[in-house]
Amino acid sequence: MAVDYAVIVVYLAGMLAMGWWGMRRAKSKSEFLVAGRRLGPAMYSGTMAAIVLGGASTIGGVGLGYQYGLSGAWMVFTIGLGLLALSVFFSARIARLKVYTVSEMLDLRYGGRAGIISGVVMWAYTLMLAVTSTIAYATIFDVLFDVNRTVAIVLGGTIVVAYSTLGGMWSITLTDMVQFVVKTIGLLLLLLPIAVIKAGGFSGMKAQLPTEYFDPLGIGGETIFTYVLIYTFGMLIGQDIWQRVFTARSDTTARWGGTVAGTYCLVYAIAGAVIGTAAKVMYPDLASADSAFATIVKDELPVGVRGLVLAAALAAVMSTSSGALIACATVANNDIWSRLRGVVGRGGGGAGDEPHDEVKGNRAFILIMGIAVILIAIALNDVVEALTVAYNLLVGGLLVPIIGGLLWRRGTAAGALSAVAVGGVAVVGLMWHYGILANQPIYYGLLASLIVYMVVSLATPPTDAAVLAAWRERLAGNPARPAFEDGTLAPDHPSPSGV
Repeated sequence: MAVDYAVIVVYLAGMLAMGWWGMRRAKSKSEFLVAGRRLGPAMYSGTMAAIVLGGASTIGGVGLGYQYGLSGAWMVFTIGLGLLALSVFFSARIARLKVYTVSEMLDLRYGGRAGIISGVVMWAYTLMLAVTSTIAYATIFDVLFDVNRTVAIVLGGTIVVAYSTLGGMWSITLTDMVQFVVKTIGLLLLLLPIAVIKAGGFSGMKAQLPTEYFDPLGIGGETIFTYVLIYTFGMLIGQDIWQRVFTARSDTTARWGGTVAGTYCLVYAIAGAVIGTAAKVMYPDLASADSAFATIVKDELPVGVRGLVLAAALAAVMSTSSGALIACATVANNDIWSRLRGVVGRGGGGAGDEPHDEVKGNRAFILIMGIAVILIAIALNDVVEALTVAYNLLVGGLLVPIIGGLLWRRGTAAGALSAVAVGGVAVVGLMWHYGILANQPIYYGLLASLIVYMVVSLATPPTDAAVLAAWRERLAGNPARPAFEDGTLAPDHPSPSGV
């Protein structure tokens, strides 16, 4: 195991070194939060794939393959479909807005009155996403170093918080690229073929497993539909995903780079399910399906290769964790704290801006949120329930007003706020009634949000024509009025709606 340990230690040291390098580049708010909006196609594709394919997609994806066979790919597959839909239909428009958060987009679209409530919902989602990713360190470090759960969470979480705090999005981008390469080599090029060969090839797997393990719909139509609602739609509106879109240097990069990343996710989904199916052949009686990944890595891979594959799993967790952490901190600082202090719209790219202070403030929020994430992860046990609550709130509360704002001109601020409130409350109430893991909360919550959004929007005055005109100009990449770098209007050009 000494060689495996050396591989992991070198990998972790490299993550910290890239954090230090990123700190030297992140000299402004734009550089720190969105990498200066300068990523080209290759780096954009790699980092986008890295953030959406985390511990749940890797360890959980293999676990679903162990439990259901090839149809276990559907969870990760729907994530890839969501990224493809975002990239093809929405990413170019999102990138042209030149904002930092989803809530800023809602402010621009609805006239400055929808941001703070949506910010709270988005903050809760990104916080729980970071927490669930951080908890996954316990599984990996237990296999690596045989340490207890708390030490594993603190060790892994501290490394992510350190490099994220130092260099912001530049550090996260650089580490994500390394993580993307490590995941590709470790999972797709090494573990996948080795697992299939060890299981006797596809013919051997078919001979030893029930036929439903090779049924593409074996996991169940209702489960697949729920995955689409939660993960495909979740990809369209998550702050962690949008913040990566904001890093693209052009519309073309956002569209085609994201399409490549989405396609990669589809391949990754199938690979995870195949590895899990192979593990079922080799270890038919595991106590937990989620232990399939660690078991096959620990028992079947040679020294050195085992370290690289475990580093790949660690990379998957770190990429999602760091992306969720900076998203959480960005929302907490820009959408909640600054609004509560009454200073929203006074920073950004104006002449009086102090970029070092902006960086210092955002760096402090990453550190604070990172410590909170580690503490919550130590206290929390049920990862699946926490992640389900996060995605249900995100999709039930924010999907309709965000997509409605992008596609329906008649949508109003009152309709958006009502949809967020009703959808969020409905989801919470229905989870309490049916159970957190039930499908009904997201079905009925999303339907309630849609109905309220349409009814209230049609019953209230249309959005101010000047606000819509400015919105269309921003979507076209041509601001109609002077605006700061963060997308807010300059103070001597007030919004026609007076907000």
